[in-house]
Amino acid sequence: MKPIAFSKSHFSPAFAAISIALAVLGHSPDVHAELDGAMPAAARQATPAAASGAADVQRTLLNGALRMRTLTDAGGTTINEYATSTGRIVAYSWSGPTMPNLRALLGKYIASYQTGVATATRDSNLHDSRIVRPDLIVESGGPMRGYVGRAWLPEALPPGVTADDFQ
Repeated sequence: MKPIAFSKSHFSPAFAAISIALAVLGHSPDVHAELDGAMPAAARQATPAAASGAADVQRTLLNGALRMRTLTDAGGTTINEYATSTGRIVAYSWSGPTMPNLRALLGKYIASYQTGVATATRDSNLHDSRIVRPDLIVESGGPMRGYVGRAWLPEALPPGVTADDFQ
């Protein structure tokens, strides 16, 4: 199944309400941190899981500007966690058969997301959403069993890093 391309014209807040319900009822990812939290120290080592025996995979991106840890939640969805070189988590992306638990991923930003959902205007695309808040951007969509999305803190991205760097 081909993942959706993230563009402003393809996102509607209508799907966001469904995303919230699925996220609250959905599977909890094996993530022990949340947006603006700290990536676990062991994950900052940027060593492949095969070499370290870890349950996840970590690597360094963009000449060290970001560290990425890849996890799989209980529903089989792959979640990429992006942190700065200091370990501050600034973004997540996901792809898989179930929606990740957005409450767990967004942490203290869930209220901002819910406010964005409540105040967004609806367009004709029920399967995709893009919620833009000053402190948070969340894009999600895809058909059943083919969910994709990403969430990030726009003001927390390191210099030279854009949303296109975490697909």
